[in-house]
Amino acid sequence: MLARPATIALINPNSDHRQTRAMAALARRELAGRGRVLGLTNTTAPPLLTTTEDLRLAEAGVLALGLAAAARPGVTALVVAAFGDPGLAALRARTRRAVFGIGEEAFHQAACGGRPFSIVTITPAADLLAGFGDKASALGYGRLYQGVRVTPGEPQALLDCPHRLDQALYSAIAAAVVEDGAGAVIMGGGPLSAAGQRLQSSFEVPLVVPVQAAMAAALRASRV
Repeated sequence: MLARPATIALINPNSDHRQTRAMAALARRELAGRGRVLGLTNTTAPPLLTTTEDLRLAEAGVLALGLAAAARPGVTALVVAAFGDPGLAALRARTRRAVFGIGEEAFHQAACGGRPFSIVTITPAADLLAGFGDKASALGYGRLYQGVRVTPGEPQALLDCPHRLDQALYSAIAAAVVEDGAGAVIMGGGPLSAAGQRLQSSFEVPLVVPVQAAMAAALRASRV
């Protein structure tokens, strides 16, 4: 009897169902039929997480969704699909399922082989940006982290206009590569995943898409 394909739960910590669908579609392409994706939306959170307070507010909903998903038959791994990884530590402490954060996995992939890396993001909150450097140091990549480039403009307005988003991200990525010496650039946010794929052909350095990085790790952990 053939084993059922593993199911990986992708938890969107914000309340934007459109972003859940977009990230789940990207996750399914990454799995390429080797597993199933269960897309979940944290309806108790803001529609876009742009500050550390937003991330804190999202944690309880992420934990509740994650524990419920972990109890479902066939679910082998959980992915927290926000770059700040809200609720990641709490989920790991409360379930035996493998749990991955798209932010953490993006750092691992970007730093692979000891290459220097930068982050581009659309969220300008100073406390959030400072946290990126803290995470790099905590993961052992402090010497490789070259900093963050932030696009100008209001984040939600950029997300609502893919053409403007791509233009703004292109300039930020170019600055990270040319001025900061980045050998890889992390797309700093789950909602930037599709833009990273669109822009990759314009750059020789890899643009690390966090959702893809986390799904690859979850697939390996699921042994499918």
